[in-house]
Amino acid sequence: MNGLPSLEGVRQAATVLDGIALTSPFQKNERLSEHHQAAVFVKREDLQLVRSFKIRGAFNKINSLLASQRERGIVCASAGNHAQGFAYACKKLKIKGKVFMPSPTPKQKVAQVKMFGGGYVEIILTGDTYDDSQDTALAYSTKNNVEFIHPFDDAKVIEGQATIALEMIAQAEKPLDYVFVPIGGGGLISGILTVFNTLSPTTTVVGVEPSGARSMQTALEQGERVILNEIDRFVDGAAVKCVGALPFSICQLHLKKLVAVPEGKICQTILELYNKEGVVAEPAGALPLAAIDKCSIDLKGKQVGVILCGGNNDITRTPEIKERALFYAQLKHYFVIRFPQRPGALKEFVTDILGPEDDITFFEFSKKTSREKAPAIVGIELKNADDLHPLIDRMKKFNFYGDYINDKPDLFQFLI
Repeated sequence: MNGLPSLEGVRQAATVLDGIALTSPFQKNERLSEHHQAAVFVKREDLQLVRSFKIRGAFNKINSLLASQRERGIVCASAGNHAQGFAYACKKLKIKGKVFMPSPTPKQKVAQVKMFGGGYVEIILTGDTYDDSQDTALAYSTKNNVEFIHPFDDAKVIEGQATIALEMIAQAEKPLDYVFVPIGGGGLISGILTVFNTLSPTTTVVGVEPSGARSMQTALEQGERVILNEIDRFVDGAAVKCVGALPFSICQLHLKKLVAVPEGKICQTILELYNKEGVVAEPAGALPLAAIDKCSIDLKGKQVGVILCGGNNDITRTPEIKERALFYAQLKHYFVIRFPQRPGALKEFVTDILGPEDDITFFEFSKKTSREKAPAIVGIELKNADDLHPLIDRMKKFNFYGDYINDKPDLFQFLI
């Protein structure tokens, strides 16, 4: 860290980033505006060259390094977006860099980092999680006296990311009443707060966390940073166990509104953005858009800004996104079904128990000799959430019901 971020620092960062980061569109979303009877504008950071806002902070920080620091090389740890911004900056500024990434990082993300960094970046896959790779990167940084480029806990990084706020204020047709900002480590929102607190103090900045990783909420409630024992890593761009020290100090002073959004709701929003606007959003990018439906704020007649922070969504995650969305809507259910071991049992289940619009999406059964009944794992997608209890009642009436496993996460992960 190098002191507190400042408005002057943000303005200097905007000059540094001229020609590097896109002045991303601030587009009115007609669907959301009509639904909320408000003017909802989306800041499209998914349209950056590296498909996320991270290029702003990484480049601004790396550009600020002394010649001696550049000569020794630099290092970072990342599983995705920060690594791409880091790699781009290394190539552009001709600085050698090492990127430590978790071993399970998808090949697509590794390939993107290689593409942006070219011959200036070396990728080292290490550990099972981001925390593992960061520990290794920090140890390497200390041992070799090279600068570690933090993804969020650094004033220069924060000032680079805060240039988004300068653009939003300039692009807004009218003064903004609310701005919804995703929170991971806290770098982006602390930068947004730094700018809006001075240039547009009547704007309420709303921080948004995924329900499964409420590290900022926990820290604010306890008055100090806390390392969470367990988090849901699905919203990988915003799922951190502990927020940064500098972002926490800024949020502790200036953040007045904080909301959490269930991961299933985020998945619904990802699908809606793709199906209705043709926008590809990563989970962290969809997070603040999902929040405007879930928060208790009355947005009617208001001017609303929402930061869509990134669009690096791995297409291989689509089945999981759809499944989580259906779970959240209570339309996808898994059961243990006890099938009588006699001809016609499956036909009876389909004709007498399933509703006319119910769909079997998963079926796993193995016939057991010397047993009257054998269990099957069955996934059923409903047309309406209200159809669940009548379905269970019919299963019990005809003696097929075994167990409902949606609400048994350990058993569910083992069986499905």
